[in-house]
Amino acid sequence: MCSVLAVALLAVFVVVAVLLRGSNTGAIFGASDQAAMVGIGILLAAGTMLFANARVRADAEGIEIRNVLAAKRFAWSEVLSVSFPDGASWARLELPEDEYYSVLAVQAVDRERAVEAVRALRRLHREATGG
Repeated sequence: MCSVLAVALLAVFVVVAVLLRGSNTGAIFGASDQAAMVGIGILLAAGTMLFANARVRADAEGIEIRNVLAAKRFAWSEVLSVSFPDGASWARLELPEDEYYSVLAVQAVDRERAVEAVRALRRLHREATGG
């Protein structure tokens, strides 16, 4: 999904850059304006691709989640539960004091794969905490 959106964004900005020279708005657009539009498209496409970096790694000791930019590791003893609330776009870790941490790598659009991932994470959590 991220790749398709990134390509679409870049294509739109390239088309706008090409059509910018011929616009009849009274403003004068030059090559630098066109290059800037392509540059903005590249930045937006690259920003979109950051969402494709989401990852989850879990073992008997804990779980490491990398969302957009940062990775964070939790020991299973810090996690109350792994949940996927109704209507949510992705899974999350329930933490103490009503906090939670989103797991962008497990998304609702993945359907059965998301169900299997949440079940596997719950099994690891249960085995590690004895609950």
